[in-house]
Amino acid sequence: MSYNNIISKENNGIATITINRPKKLNALNKETINELHEAFKEADLDKNTKVIIVTGSGEKAFVAGADISEFADYSIEEGKMLAAKGQELLFNFIENLSTPTIAAINGFALGGGLELGMACHFRVASDNAKMGLPEVSLGVIPGYGGTQRLPQLVGKGRAMELIMTAGMIDANAALNYGLVNHVTALDELLPFCEKIASKIMRNSSVAISAAIRAINANFKDGVDGFATEIQEFGNCFGSEDFAEGTTAFLEKRKADFPGR
Repeated sequence: MSYNNIISKENNGIATITINRPKKLNALNKETINELHEAFKEADLDKNTKVIIVTGSGEKAFVAGADISEFADYSIEEGKMLAAKGQELLFNFIENLSTPTIAAINGFALGGGLELGMACHFRVASDNAKMGLPEVSLGVIPGYGGTQRLPQLVGKGRAMELIMTAGMIDANAALNYGLVNHVTALDELLPFCEKIASKIMRNSSVAISAAIRAINANFKDGVDGFATEIQEFGNCFGSEDFAEGTTAFLEKRKADFPGR
């Protein structure tokens, strides 16, 4: 599929989705959100894709925020619809993908950009990265899950401070807060993410998908994460990956998982 605002490529089991609006610092507009949804969906459905990496084009920005010009004159109901549709179409969609997703944060990740990064299963930042949720400086709050995911990752107090001050933190502070897993030099960012992806790909994709569902269940209201873990654990016993993994272990050889 061809896109206007993103570039999507698959190589050796890794799909790399690049937001390509450098003149707008890769800001998210409606078209880009729709294209990202389609690209993530396509990668997730592709049996050859084992890991998805999302990043921004250029060196300045992962995603510098949402395209404010698109919603500056919205009504209350239009604002609600904007947040609801965006969360369903992209941010919640990414969080619940069965394929592992890594955000390779290069440069600014602000507002919707940080929310996009937080929707991914984990994050790696370049050493020039700056992150924040500056929405209150515009008279609004984060609307793509930022008020929910940031406290989950960094704790309530730090999330309150970051959101209330509309401030930015650098990559090292983000690492200290637990917002990102690793910090690398800019030119090493994608190779580093690909190295992590290669480690993930050695393991059972069936088990990884089950683990994602079990972990996410802990953060959903009214869902018993332990019960979900029990169910997913049991389901693994019926997979070909489990049969191969246990057989390979007993035979003292490397497993060759079929992904079923």
